[in-house]
Amino acid sequence: MIKYGGLLLVVFFCLISARPLAPTKKIRKVVIDPGHGGKDPGCLGKISKEKDIALAVALELGALIKELQPDVEVIYTRKTDVFVELSERARIANKEMADLFISIHCNANRMNSVVGTETYVLGVESNDANLEVAKRENSVIFEEENYKQTYRGFNPNSPASYILLANYQYAHRNNSLNFAAKIEKQFAEKQQRKSRGVKQSGFLVLARTAMPGVLVEIGFLTNEEDERYLNSEIGKAFTAASIYRAFRDYKYEIEKK
Repeated sequence: MIKYGGLLLVVFFCLISARPLAPTKKIRKVVIDPGHGGKDPGCLGKISKEKDIALAVALELGALIKELQPDVEVIYTRKTDVFVELSERARIANKEMADLFISIHCNANRMNSVVGTETYVLGVESNDANLEVAKRENSVIFEEENYKQTYRGFNPNSPASYILLANYQYAHRNNSLNFAAKIEKQFAEKQQRKSRGVKQSGFLVLARTAMPGVLVEIGFLTNEEDERYLNSEIGKAFTAASIYRAFRDYKYEIEKK
């Protein structure tokens, strides 16, 4: 978490362009899901692990929502460095009847020159790169016991599994795409980060949630510039602030309707 003075700075940063909230409250609960954890480190950089950066950004995002949107209940799938199964992350969101699901991750690529942010919703992969991201994130199920039974034979390495998976969450796709676009806009316009855009791919954690949801890849740990930024206090703070502002605008738009 950022220090108290840093939190005040980010709160001010978020309030600069704050909008009034509509009276009808429809976004009541948000589940924030820091990717990986415990025995699953996620992707690795030269100086950092995905699980640590995802958790730090998730906690800062939750703190901003609690501070600036007090009518919203924030629920985390994990608040410490523990391993949580993908099915359990979705179960938490469904049990709480959340209105929005935000999964936070860091990216990796064989080419260390690749840089920037990506936000995913559940859908059919448009290219091999999107499929590789989904395969990497879904491969965590191999760390789980009885994963074949839990996920009904889903194979993270089989393209056929992703075609079937894409049909889930169809009812929430428009809202998920809307929220994802707002996140990438904030990254590009407020942080001056390279936005690689909104993408669709087959993520198990999104398929099993019964509400709009996104998986945010906040940067590439395999890129020196991205990794250095995400390891800095200001980088984590501004990343959380960008996602918060997207959430604020999405909430305002939904409730206004």
